[in-house]
Amino acid sequence: MSTVRKPYPSDVTDEEWVLVAPYLTLLAEDAGQRAHPLREVFNGLRYIIKTGAQWRWMPNDLPPWAAVYQQAQRWLAAGCFEALVDDLRAVLRHALGRSAEPSAVILDSRTLRSSPESGQRAGYDGAKRKKGSKLHLAVDTLGSLLALHVTAADVDERVEVGRLTRTVQAVSDNNVEVAFADQGYNGPNAAAAAEANGIELVVVKLPEAKKGFVLLPRRWVVERSFAWMTRFRRLVRDYERYASTLAGFHLIAFVCLMLKRVASLAVGS
Repeated sequence: MSTVRKPYPSDVTDEEWVLVAPYLTLLAEDAGQRAHPLREVFNGLRYIIKTGAQWRWMPNDLPPWAAVYQQAQRWLAAGCFEALVDDLRAVLRHALGRSAEPSAVILDSRTLRSSPESGQRAGYDGAKRKKGSKLHLAVDTLGSLLALHVTAADVDERVEVGRLTRTVQAVSDNNVEVAFADQGYNGPNAAAAAEANGIELVVVKLPEAKKGFVLLPRRWVVERSFAWMTRFRRLVRDYERYASTLAGFHLIAFVCLMLKRVASLAVGS
């Protein structure tokens, strides 16, 4: 006899599931080959990313780890989470009286220390004194994701400006006009790479007479987005064998955060 399991804190809520289910239903709910409820599979994926547990340590009252892993790879390959991020970002912006597509973004990067699984593709970031992978991120002024790429940690931020801004324009329908960044993006090559995609790169510099903590305009937004990511224990270090999986898990984490915000707006309205 089946019993209702005790919910985990990482479980998707009813309000969130109404929003996310149409994007994740690659097959009909009553498909003959479906052995586990789709919602429970998504809950299993959220559990892994939120808690940082190993796949084989999936709790017994969630679907088997192999089923969750395989379905997660199907969702990532189908671009389900990219579509979710784009639509959730537009909903959040509309709810706050903004245009659906941003005109300004903030660029930054974060270095994640490697693990034995990711060690073969790790690089050394001399500035951070870490060996691992580097996450290159572009968010709008609300902190919602537009683009992310993963490279080895020894790749310079300025090298990725062209790739990031090209993706930003692709997902925003060429609406972005300016990108804010820190001093790691200084130099003519980075500015030219952004300009080639129709974006002005503005480097926000520290005050010359810095004393104590200084809240820099615009740049704090992307730092907050990085802080949000550290609440997902699977993303604290690079535990993944493939860079594409690491990027995909960051996408899923942003989906979880944005779903929660959109669902709370829907409940409050």
